[in-house]
Amino acid sequence: MELSETGRRFIVHWGEMGSAWGVNRTVAQIHALLFFHGKPLHAEEISDTLGAARSNVSTSLKELQNWKLIRVTHLLGDRRDYFETSHDVWELFRTIVRERKEREFDPTTRMLAQLVAQPSFQQEPPDVQDRLRETLRFMESLGAWSDEMLRLTPATLEKVMGLGAKVQKFLRGSDSAQPTTEADAAAPAPLPAPPF
Repeated sequence: MELSETGRRFIVHWGEMGSAWGVNRTVAQIHALLFFHGKPLHAEEISDTLGAARSNVSTSLKELQNWKLIRVTHLLGDRRDYFETSHDVWELFRTIVRERKEREFDPTTRMLAQLVAQPSFQQEPPDVQDRLRETLRFMESLGAWSDEMLRLTPATLEKVMGLGAKVQKFLRGSDSAQPTTEADAAAPAPLPAPPF
């Protein structure tokens, strides 16, 4: 399968971003190819298109399946496994957030809760106890909030994000406000609100 210039640039960039996020480059490129192509592909097509070793593609496909980002499908009259991903960016976003939360965030929260519950924790200096309790409280609150956000439908989540941008703008005040101190003038400009 020949890639267009747009497809090639998208897939190469997605692979680079995957590396920046701690994801294997080939894993990210395969996901980008499936998303961009929009139709199921078998492993040999993926390998040929990306110029990746068949064994690397096989390992990467298993990792994407473990992340629940791709699924196996079959075509009538063809015994090979084909792979596809969702075309819904909101579904993909929710899947990635849910999987990262379960693999990285939740274990840290559980570990902090166990540390704080141990009798030996009381022997730590008070400032250490305060920092760890505050960290646990913050992570539990953030975890509960993200669980609530993941339960929302994509349409509702998009509305919440748009509302959040409006609240942020309201709390910042008018965009035309002038800095009142040198520190305010030197502070970086706030990030623009999402375009929803």
